[in-house]
Amino acid sequence: MESLTLQHFLTLSAVLFSLGVFGVMTRRNTVVVLMGIELILNAANINLVAFSRFNSNLDGQMMAIFIILLAAAEAAIALAIILNVYANYRTVNLDEIDQLKE
Repeated sequence: MESLTLQHFLTLSAVLFSLGVFGVMTRRNTVVVLMGIELILNAANINLVAFSRFNSNLDGQMMAIFIILLAAAEAAIALAIILNVYANYRTVNLDEIDQLKE
């Protein structure tokens, strides 16, 4: 049975990162954009943990924990903003919220 190599983790990370960027660039729903950002952050975490594992160094794992904490705080703040935007505009579609441009 073949063991997992660094290339497997890098491939998984690249796929997750691509899906996240695709979600952020193509969707107009703010919740889906937020989920795309979370995918991008998790792709970075997979890279950090994989390099940490294969280099026998704990620095990458510590950075991954820090990124997880930042992602949790970012999600809480973003969801609060989305709820306030929905309360004012009755939509979460980014194209329909254009009053801030003026």
